[in-house]
Amino acid sequence: MALVVLIVYGLLLSFILLFSVVQLQLAWAYLRQSRKPHPGPIASSGPLPYVTVQLPLYNERHVVERLIDQVAAMDWPRDRFEVQVLDDSNDETAQLAAVRIAHWRTQGIDMKHVRRPDRNGFKAGALAFGTEQARGEFIAIFDADFLPPCDLLRKVIPWFNDTKMGMVQTRWGHINRDSNLLTQLQAFGLDAHFTVEQVGRNSLGRFINFNGTAGVWRKTCIIDAGGWRPDTLTEDLDLSYRAQLKDWRFHYLEDVVSPAELPAAMNALKTQQYRWNKGAAECVVKNLPAVLRDPTLSFSTKLHATFHLMNSTVFVCILGTALLSVPLLLVKQTHPEFRVFFNLAVVFTFALLALALFYGAAHRRYYHGWRGALRFLWTFPVFLSMSMGLSLHNAIAVTEGYLGRKSPFLRTPKSGATAGGKAISRDRYLKSAITPITAMEFAIALYAVVGLVIGFRVGDLGLAPYHLMLALGFGTVGYWSVAHSLRTAG
Repeated sequence: MALVVLIVYGLLLSFILLFSVVQLQLAWAYLRQSRKPHPGPIASSGPLPYVTVQLPLYNERHVVERLIDQVAAMDWPRDRFEVQVLDDSNDETAQLAAVRIAHWRTQGIDMKHVRRPDRNGFKAGALAFGTEQARGEFIAIFDADFLPPCDLLRKVIPWFNDTKMGMVQTRWGHINRDSNLLTQLQAFGLDAHFTVEQVGRNSLGRFINFNGTAGVWRKTCIIDAGGWRPDTLTEDLDLSYRAQLKDWRFHYLEDVVSPAELPAAMNALKTQQYRWNKGAAECVVKNLPAVLRDPTLSFSTKLHATFHLMNSTVFVCILGTALLSVPLLLVKQTHPEFRVFFNLAVVFTFALLALALFYGAAHRRYYHGWRGALRFLWTFPVFLSMSMGLSLHNAIAVTEGYLGRKSPFLRTPKSGATAGGKAISRDRYLKSAITPITAMEFAIALYAVVGLVIGFRVGDLGLAPYHLMLALGFGTVGYWSVAHSLRTAG
């Protein structure tokens, strides 16, 4: 049994280490790219193309009006521009949208209120429905909480002068970055994706992904890749891989920013995390075999695609190492013959260093000088601890995705947050996160405390920092799940 514990623990750590090495290469590619001059798009003197803007909505009464007004202000010729409000709402959102749409139609904007007879296919179904009717050569997509800059189309569309360019993604900003600690930690993690990962992969010529919003597609690319499909919870990642496997090129624009709202309550964040992580696992099953079989792709491209698609699997590894950490501590004390393996395990500390460099490269994009360094030294371990605390919830989602267990698309509730607004308030869109998983999170926090006590009693503190971070992470996630649910769930 001791040998089994060592083997399983070693395999889990090995995946985390390899994932971290890939992230380190992306950090290197990002830093290298940031020192180079940024080439502009291919010049064109032809007429501006027709653009369709799609706004997929479902029960978004807090943000629908500001979204429609923001999109109506976009700088593009009105005779080359239409807006589809793809509204599947069954509450007052539909009426609020109808009023704003009527107003902007009187101002000369071609804005349509698209209402489907049912909600089949959820967001993917709405996008597919809208694409069939879209008049635009290009389709820009924005989720309900986004506030795209007025000049976004002016900056993005010229990149499509390259006839093989299928999609251009812009960077997410954060309207409510500093609302509370939860939004600060999310911003810290997302900033790394929208700087290091996207720029790094793009500069290396690897697959990147459309992030579901704040991007523009060539309509013929969507059609050629097979269109929007609802068979995964991350239809954006799925279509991205199908399109790039068909040799369409993608481009990422770090300097074009579309601000959006971060979930400020744990129950809203868990809804989002469940969909993202389960959907990613579903895309592994659906898309990874095609990537690995493609003879035109290099080994490096396949390696990056593997860890890109399997990024959510890290949560399974984190949970596994957390649960095995106490047995591992006991094995170390009772089986001295395995000491050589424990001595070799020091190589896995490289994973922590690699992740520090990865997130540090992103952090420098936003915070400079010694104050930025101090902020990173505090935020990085807290972020890691919180990621550990979410590993049970996310690992369950990943496992369901790999097993093919289907579930409906659950939108992330939006509150209409602003930079200085109230972070958390009661709302019927928010559901309680107090579930049996919450009790298990508290149990794992206690389990980590037991690991700390055992370590002190046997005089082995090698895993003490890890157990401390586990206890704080799981305890905080469990506490916020209860506290935020009691304060917000309608």
